[in-house]
Amino acid sequence: MNDEIEPAHLSAIPNEYPDRNTRLEVVAPEFTCLCPEKPSQPDFATIIIEYVPEDLIIELKSLKMYLGSYRNVEIYHEPATNRILTDLVEACNPRWMRVTGQFNTRGGITTDVTVEHGELTDDIPEARQSRADDLSRIPSER
Repeated sequence: MNDEIEPAHLSAIPNEYPDRNTRLEVVAPEFTCLCPEKPSQPDFATIIIEYVPEDLIIELKSLKMYLGSYRNVEIYHEPATNRILTDLVEACNPRWMRVTGQFNTRGGITTDVTVEHGELTDDIPEARQSRADDLSRIPSER
């Protein structure tokens, strides 16, 4: 059983429009890791990644492999979300990035963790509706 986070899975591809403020949103509704206090108990979350790339864009299959590497890792919600941001920034050096972990209810408490890198400027387009706001568009969430 692999119990290590694998940032080496992350790869990036060239951004063909580096001069544009393109806002990307990626939603991973099936994130899992293990509770450090009770390692037999998985924690489930939706990870929302919003960013404005510079020269590189995160390749999605590599992102899926990277997020999957958390499956057998004992980690609290806050360090998991911060580590995801750190590894993604290292992989693609975006102008701006926000990672939100929306963790499912455990013990009657729901946790949302949001961390940012860079500065969100006025010239970056605002998303009309977040994919995370309408997870019914994702077949596994219907």
